[in-house]
Amino acid sequence: MVSEVGRVAARYASRLAGNTWTERVRFAALMVGLLAFRSAVADWNDVPTGSMRPTILEGDRIFVNKLAYDLRVPFTRERIACWAEPSRGDIVVFYSPEDGKRLVKRIVGVPGDTVSLDGGRLVVNGTVARYGLVAGPHRDILDGEVRVSETIWGNTHAITLMPRVPAPRWFGPTVVPEGRYFLMGDNRDNSADSRFFGFVPRSAIAGKAPAVVASCDRRNWFLPRLDRFLVRLV
Repeated sequence: MVSEVGRVAARYASRLAGNTWTERVRFAALMVGLLAFRSAVADWNDVPTGSMRPTILEGDRIFVNKLAYDLRVPFTRERIACWAEPSRGDIVVFYSPEDGKRLVKRIVGVPGDTVSLDGGRLVVNGTVARYGLVAGPHRDILDGEVRVSETIWGNTHAITLMPRVPAPRWFGPTVVPEGRYFLMGDNRDNSADSRFFGFVPRSAIAGKAPAVVASCDRRNWFLPRLDRFLVRLV
């Protein structure tokens, strides 16, 4: 009797262990599939700094479209197919050539462009950007910030200037090499970008950031900013 009970218990334990192993395999396959999807199709990126203010704020979670330009082998930078190239004005997520960290900036120069800053005024291929004040009020504006619109080569978007802060307001002119891009933050006087770490290789651009998915206010107990949910980025 005791031996029979032992055999039944052993069979049950074996079946349970088999089920547990099956569930583990299923879970592992699910996780690999999810990571592959995030690697090659779509992802999100939490933004911890204000280098893209006012377009992107600290605490924003942005959507990253990894199929905007090409299709890559998951977990690599190897391209399977390419149907578009990054354009001036695109907001992209990329890997810094300096330390490999994932960053988000705006493309201001594509291969072959001549880019310079003249006292903070952007110049691309001899075309000087036009600027105008952006009407307020702005709840998120910080002390010392000035918000203006920048228009160049058909692209208009808001940028932040900080006149009180020492910043690299003169740069170039420099020609963007083939297969490279010149990226800058919209917070022009408080952004580590191509002025510091140089041109960004095409292979380092992970995808395009077209929208904010959700947002929380890090300066106010991480409360949600409902007005920034599902906001399109321009």
